[in-house]
Amino acid sequence: MKKVDALPEMMRAIRKLSPAPGAELCQIAIPEIGPRDVLVKVKATSVCGTDYHIYSWDPWSQNRVKPPLTVGHEVAGEVLAVGRDVTACRVGDSVSAETHIICNVCPRCHVGEYHLCENTRILGVDTNGCFAEYVAVPEQNIWINDKDIPWAIQSIQEPLGNAMHTAMEGDLTAQSVLITGCGPIGIMSVPIAKHAGAEIVIAMDINDYRLDMARALGADVLINPIKQDPVEEVRKHTRGYGVDVVMEMSGNPTAIRQSLKAARNGARVSLLGLPSKPMELDLGTDVVMRGLVLKGITGRKMWKTWYQVRSMLRSGLADRLKPLITHQMPLESVHEAMELMGAGKCGKVVLVPEMAAK
Repeated sequence: MKKVDALPEMMRAIRKLSPAPGAELCQIAIPEIGPRDVLVKVKATSVCGTDYHIYSWDPWSQNRVKPPLTVGHEVAGEVLAVGRDVTACRVGDSVSAETHIICNVCPRCHVGEYHLCENTRILGVDTNGCFAEYVAVPEQNIWINDKDIPWAIQSIQEPLGNAMHTAMEGDLTAQSVLITGCGPIGIMSVPIAKHAGAEIVIAMDINDYRLDMARALGADVLINPIKQDPVEEVRKHTRGYGVDVVMEMSGNPTAIRQSLKAARNGARVSLLGLPSKPMELDLGTDVVMRGLVLKGITGRKMWKTWYQVRSMLRSGLADRLKPLITHQMPLESVHEAMELMGAGKCGKVVLVPEMAAK
């Protein structure tokens, strides 16, 4: 193993210790790495909705997560050690991680559709994650970053990749775009669409704080469906026809149905949001007879989406995303971070292991 000298034996990590709400900051051994693994010193790790689901121990988590587990999957850090067979990176590199750990042997992997691997495991969900001072990552999941990108922005590339995949499943040049659901991924989609040449970007959410963030990142029109008829508002701004592209980020059944009605005939509808339970759609009227193209989005294309993210970050997207980072705090503040997530009064919350607790 190639490594820096004198690594400590123990580290701080946020752990899900039992099948119940909450998480604890613990002292545990630094992870060992195998011949094709990389040890990363975590510089920034951002909080995702999935982390909040695990923290609150919702039904999805109860059926998926097996404590004890170190949580967290959005990471940026410095390579401290590499296994003897690692060639993809070197000690000292600034890296992030593709969080989907694939099998490489199922039919989807064999044909290059790695993001659809039949046996995917997820960092911080199925394996120990990165809400810690150090994390072990398989070599095939390492992504080398440009060192001039701030650590906080480097750490959000995984969800940024979700937004990129959702947006770039078709052409956005001179297109009208509706984004339903302004959580962090929905908000990220705003500057991506503008960067890609969209004519108009309409953001829809019931949370005015999040709508204001969407405006700060470039949204042209804001819609709160509690206060306005969203379909009428969309048509008002699209010459009466509806939008060319829908990016559905909310998973809310009402928002999904509204977004279909707000799309023009033949529109592309990219679906990333996950409904919490089965829902009913009028497929005949709203989809089939109007020729809509529905596209389910999962994860990021490996590695096409990562290259798209890198290109946009280099061409100005990194600066446009800075307002999205609303909070940076030490690992000890994980409970405060989760409260902010639950209240929806934040953009991206970033945990910084080297930051001193107050």
